[in-house]
Amino acid sequence: MVATYKLTLGKRLANAAMRAALRLGLAPYRYSLLSVRARSSGKVLSTPVIVLSRAEERFLVSPYGERAWVKNARAAGRIELSRGGRTQPFTIEELGAEDAAPVLQQYWQETPITRPYFAITDDADLAAFATEAARHPVFRLRPGDL
Repeated sequence: MVATYKLTLGKRLANAAMRAALRLGLAPYRYSLLSVRARSSGKVLSTPVIVLSRAEERFLVSPYGERAWVKNARAAGRIELSRGGRTQPFTIEELGAEDAAPVLQQYWQETPITRPYFAITDDADLAAFATEAARHPVFRLRPGDL
């Protein structure tokens, strides 16, 4: 059975600690602070994310599905990633299932803490990851001005 993500008090506190670590540049290298303008309020919202590097490109994966940052990023078409006081703007391109599959497979292999949120087994092939793409949006990052 696939787990459902719930933003508990413990996860809120962990995210707050990770935000602070990212602002200070003390978080693990794969993490960045994603900032995006909210669709409704127009406020800039931030959340810690893992940035995946693959074949000299960078990607964002939503391991927990259609979260607010995903919807806001789609609407805005652009995001910012920050760490240690440095901020870089990106435009984003959402990948289709076939292009997302190898990215999801790599993410799943490198990020075991998120595995309960995928309907995948250890012997899953790319077709299984392509099926998962409908539940786990993947975005290609392209450096660019906001």
